[in-house]
Amino acid sequence: MNIHDLQRDFVAYAMSIGVDKIGFTTAAPFTELKNRLRRQQELGYQSGFEESDIEKRTEPLQLLDEAESIIAIAVAYPSRMQNAPIGKKGARRGIFCRASWGVDYHTALRERLKLLSAWLEKQVEGVRIESMVDTGALVDRAVAERAGIGWSGKNCSIITPEFGSYVYLGELITNIPFAPDKPMEDECGDCRLCLDVCPTGALIQGGQLDAQRCIAFLTQTKGTLPDEFRSHIGNRLYGCDTCQTVCPKNKGKINWIHEEFVPDPELAKPLLTPLLTISNREFKAKFGHVSGSWRGKKPIQRNAILALAHFKEEAAIPDLIALLHKDDRPVIRGTAAWALGKIGGDTAQTALHEAEATEQDEEVLSEIYKGLQFFK
Repeated sequence: MNIHDLQRDFVAYAMSIGVDKIGFTTAAPFTELKNRLRRQQELGYQSGFEESDIEKRTEPLQLLDEAESIIAIAVAYPSRMQNAPIGKKGARRGIFCRASWGVDYHTALRERLKLLSAWLEKQVEGVRIESMVDTGALVDRAVAERAGIGWSGKNCSIITPEFGSYVYLGELITNIPFAPDKPMEDECGDCRLCLDVCPTGALIQGGQLDAQRCIAFLTQTKGTLPDEFRSHIGNRLYGCDTCQTVCPKNKGKINWIHEEFVPDPELAKPLLTPLLTISNREFKAKFGHVSGSWRGKKPIQRNAILALAHFKEEAAIPDLIALLHKDDRPVIRGTAAWALGKIGGDTAQTALHEAEATEQDEEVLSEIYKGLQFFK
């Protein structure tokens, strides 16, 4: 079988197993990306979750020494939820970002990539393959852009004509010299809606993100959230979709395609108060299959506390007081203290004064003082 026929049949097989878009590019270095990543590193704009070695992120040959091409895949996920529950006073709800609806996309894409690899291994003797999704060394968006999956939007997402930016990305590096596809033209034009509405100003300019200010990153951190970002979290428990929901290219892109990504409304928009006391076992059983659970329950609980403060949910005061007095994690005690001050009321103020008299942790005491400042 010649390369052209192999490539054609491979694309057909990919579509048959739930790949929505596929593209090919060479294994040449990502030279321009390398310069951008170095600049991001110098500016301190990286999240810290990514591969630290820029050479590995931009040199496919460092990952597969016989690399000839890279296969990029995209799988669409839904932008809307059916039968979404509505939060109300006394029963407030948080929200997981759309990329965390349904089954963990890492699992879903790895399964597809495993099938694609197995297909190639049957067809081509001596084929070598390196597979990755999100946590791999290569920058998924850069590969997808060069492979013609979509263009890189000002919001730093890959935008496809068919599915908007609501796509998961993955890739295979191979030693097969597949014919490369052409990159797409940038269609953002003069639009800057995503830049203008970013809640924390994390989008510095088109295509440049300060991850340290991005809510999607901040909701995944485990420490005490810096003061300046607390009012911007809203009821987000994991991730942020603002720069996607305002994008005109996403208008009408609903993408109810794959059953595995259809969200359970009670998991995608869970009640906040029960999250405050959920055990590790309960959290794993309930949320363990979604990508938003990868950092464990602590960030989710901290964000739930901030969301209750955002709503000024008085019904949560007893639960927050219990956390302030009994939880063994300083971050949770401190966040609860701040939230009590934000919500207000005599009961909350009394609880803060009581905690002030007994608390030993300096960071928690600082948050108690911040909470008490709301009463002045």
